[in-house]
Amino acid sequence: MHAQTLRQYDRLGLVSPGRTAGGGRRYSPRDVALLREVQRLSQEDGVNLAGIKRIIDLESQVEALQARVHELLDELQHSENRRMAAEAAVPAAYRADLVPLRRSSQALVVWRPGAGR
Repeated sequence: MHAQTLRQYDRLGLVSPGRTAGGGRRYSPRDVALLREVQRLSQEDGVNLAGIKRIIDLESQVEALQARVHELLDELQHSENRRMAAEAAVPAAYRADLVPLRRSSQALVVWRPGAGR
């Protein structure tokens, strides 16, 4: 890739390479993979640079959301394990007294202050 192209991609925020003490760009393996993807989208798929930036931003958001979903699933599993352990810790004699909560009605009651006085 031409140096001017790399500078343009850097200016547009498509890739953010590290810098050396002298100000030179240092591309990580992730940066190189991203540059190859930018080149592929541009040359093979005909996507313009604004479209490529949008694609990259959306892919980053998807990755962040997927990571958050995994965190929440882990948290949920941990909570479920704690609930099951707490339930198992209840003595067997008391378990017979535990009754599942059943909501018998979902009726709506309208309250009007001062009505009927």
